[in-house]
Amino acid sequence: MRPRIQPRIDRPGGGMFRPAAVALTATVAVAVGLPAAALADPGDTAGVQVTVDITEIKEPGVLALTVAGNAVSLKENGSDLLVRQFTGTLPTVTVTDTRTAAEIPAGSSWAVLGSSSDFTGDAGQAPISAGNLGWKPRLINGGSTGEVTEGEEVVTVLDDPTQPGNNVGLTDQELLVSTYDSATVTGGAYSVDANLFLRAPAAVAAGSYHSTLTLSLFE
Repeated sequence: MRPRIQPRIDRPGGGMFRPAAVALTATVAVAVGLPAAALADPGDTAGVQVTVDITEIKEPGVLALTVAGNAVSLKENGSDLLVRQFTGTLPTVTVTDTRTAAEIPAGSSWAVLGSSSDFTGDAGQAPISAGNLGWKPRLINGGSTGEVTEGEEVVTVLDDPTQPGNNVGLTDQELLVSTYDSATVTGGAYSVDANLFLRAPAAVAAGSYHSTLTLSLFE
C-alpha cells in the first residue's frame, strides 16, 4: 500500500497549514401554483352545509261525495188504520269541490241522485217496493252563492202527489242536491240530509226488512 502523502503548506510564522474542508449547500426555490388544501389534525371535524329546495306538489282538485254514515233505521211514526208509516233521517251527505275554476269544464253542473232497492224480508216475507219509500231533502249548508239547492220532495205510491208526478217513491234516480254552475261554487263544501218515510199498507207482514239506498254524484 502506498503511503498517503499529506500536502504541506507552510504558513507565515512557521508551522504546517492544513486546508479546511468547505461544505457548499445549493438552495433552489421553486414556486408551484397548487390550490391550498384544508388541513385538519387527527380527531378534528369539519362540517359541510347541504341545502335543497323542494317545491310543493300541486295535486289537481277533485269533486267528491261523502256520507256521514252507512245505515239508518226507520222507526214507526204516524201510522193510522190504513197505512203503517216508518220514518228516519238520511245521514248527512257532503259534496266537496277543491278544483280551481280552470280545472272545471265550461258549463259544468253537478248533482247527487238517489234511488232505492226494494225492501227484502229477512224471513221470506213479500218484499216492499221501493215505491213505498219517499224523502224530503233538506239543505244544511249551501254556501253563500245561492247556487246550491236541495231536490224536491218525492212521496210514495200510497200518497197523493205534492208536486206533479212526484208520488213514485225512490224507484228511479231522484234529485237530492245540485248546482247549475260548478265554477261558481268551486272551493266549497255543501251538505244536505233528507227526511225518509216508508209507507206500507196496514196489512204488511211483520218482520225485519232491509234495502239499499244508492247515492251517486254526477257532473
